[in-house]
Amino acid sequence: MIRVSAPVVGKEELAAMAQAFELGYFGHGIKVLEFEARLQEYLGAAQVVAVNSGSAALHLALDALGIGPGDEVIVPSLTFVSCFQMISATGALPVPCEVYPETLLMDVEDVASKITPRTRALMPVHYAGNPCDLKRLYRLADQAGIRVIEDAAHALGSSYQGRLIGSFGDLICFSFDSIKNITCGEGGAVICQDKELADIMRQKRLLGIDRHATIDSGPTHRWFYRIPCQGFRYHMSNLNAALGLAQLAKLPAFIKRRQQIARRYDQALSSIKGLSLLKIDYDTVAPHIYVIKVHQGRRNELMEFLRQQDIEASLNYIPNHRHEYYQQLYRERPWHLPVTEQAFAEILTLPLHCALTDEDVERVIEQLYRFFELPLTAPRESEG
Repeated sequence: MIRVSAPVVGKEELAAMAQAFELGYFGHGIKVLEFEARLQEYLGAAQVVAVNSGSAALHLALDALGIGPGDEVIVPSLTFVSCFQMISATGALPVPCEVYPETLLMDVEDVASKITPRTRALMPVHYAGNPCDLKRLYRLADQAGIRVIEDAAHALGSSYQGRLIGSFGDLICFSFDSIKNITCGEGGAVICQDKELADIMRQKRLLGIDRHATIDSGPTHRWFYRIPCQGFRYHMSNLNAALGLAQLAKLPAFIKRRQQIARRYDQALSSIKGLSLLKIDYDTVAPHIYVIKVHQGRRNELMEFLRQQDIEASLNYIPNHRHEYYQQLYRERPWHLPVTEQAFAEILTLPLHCALTDEDVERVIEQLYRFFELPLTAPRESEG
């Protein structure tokens, strides 16, 4: 079967893991520091705090800002549940907002209408790797005196107005799970400009432990530590960091291949009347997923058709305001999000990853043409 997503790992990753094994310590150690430094160099970032998942990155960012009960965070409903779960884990309320139909990115006007005195942060999601309208969102946040926590889980390698996502902004959260643009097996990172805030997150990711404290009665011992704040077991391991280091070296090639596949899909599918494509500039976007919108109520039919051809497709994502847990939270404040609901009825994610061969991509395109009863020769740009 042609999988909708998959990691690409090989001998370089095995060698890196073997080297990490030889260190004899698998927890938070030298490989994590090296991974942070390499990621900082790639992004041109001020501060990098590596953690064990993208969800941990989001929660750590929220917690470090002191967001909690009684607070609200505005976030698109059309995103992975991690965003909502990490907000509600702090005791705050995730306030779902609309997306623009042509990009599925955070709707700035809808965000503006939902800011209240309880709003503490915005959480724009760079869906499919495509950056949100950050200029307007940051202006809105500045005017309201609130923070911005970017969910950049899809966006490693993407640029906004000539600058890499993660090289600027308030707090930016990346994910490095098994199917992201690079993988650490599991992993994530929070990027920020403020060293004091980054140091708070570094302490919190290790259970709030402060090993630099002194004992009042005498010299500090290796076993001694203090706990000055709430912390979590969110640190990245040496093993995961070693895998991530090998993957970072391959990131430019990964991005180039992902862009190549996405451009081929755009070229071949743009003329099919039964579907529409998201508006994405692949000169600046490192795509994580490739999403189409299938019209006339045929999305599920197409998904099943592809499955029968041994081609996996998926849905990214179920709108979070539809989930039972959040409907209970919103029972006194139900949300009506017609654009999001319509998008969810139409979206379909096609295979996009670096393990795909050109033949795999052409097979996906051919089966889409068959479904829509079109000639089987998909158009190509002239070469040379």
